[in-house]
Amino acid sequence: MSTSQVSESAPRGTTKAARKSATRTEELRLTLADEIVQGRLHPGTPLEEVEIAKRFGVSRTPVREAIRELAASGLVEARPHRSALVALPSLERLRGMFDVMAELEAICAGLAAVQMSSTERQGLQGLHESLADLVRRGDPQRYHEVNERFHGAIYTGSHNEYLAEITFATRARLSPFRRAQFRTLGRLALSHAEHERVVTAILRGDKAAAEAAMRGHITLVEDAYERYTGTR
Repeated sequence: MSTSQVSESAPRGTTKAARKSATRTEELRLTLADEIVQGRLHPGTPLEEVEIAKRFGVSRTPVREAIRELAASGLVEARPHRSALVALPSLERLRGMFDVMAELEAICAGLAAVQMSSTERQGLQGLHESLADLVRRGDPQRYHEVNERFHGAIYTGSHNEYLAEITFATRARLSPFRRAQFRTLGRLALSHAEHERVVTAILRGDKAAAEAAMRGHITLVEDAYERYTGTR
């Protein structure tokens, strides 16, 4: 159960425990995703829940949830009553996922340009400025975290609930691959420069320019990931 799903009437201890569990699951998911994307866990490697739990000093519950989330990204092949296997999606499938992501985010950006309130525009600009500071500090992990909020603000700013829902879901599946590309030399600065074009178009209310800038940004994210993994 995620933190957002915990009832306000639940005992404080229950809420705190749920939050801690969700955080631990996310840490496990990111660590395992990195090891898979970087090739330290090879395709076909079984993911033994007991061994992983022992390695990280946790119960099997967050391990099981992390593996479930990795399966949704195509990094893991779930098998009924057997250990899951490391299973990277094919390059063709991954490119297809990025193509869909680019179109979904382009639509979100275009709608955000004409639908965002002044408060939402200010919030987006604030996130963009925070990312600039993280570029200067050279902090890819924190950049990834704030970058998620930046893109999420644009999805929400489209004011189309269904569009935001499917875009968030698609992004979640691509998250390990998008996160990996930030390790490419100079990628943080380039990412921020691409964001600048998106933000400028949105703040101007230029729907077509916002769509084009975002579509171009996601295409370059895909290119950066493929360079990072040596598939391009």
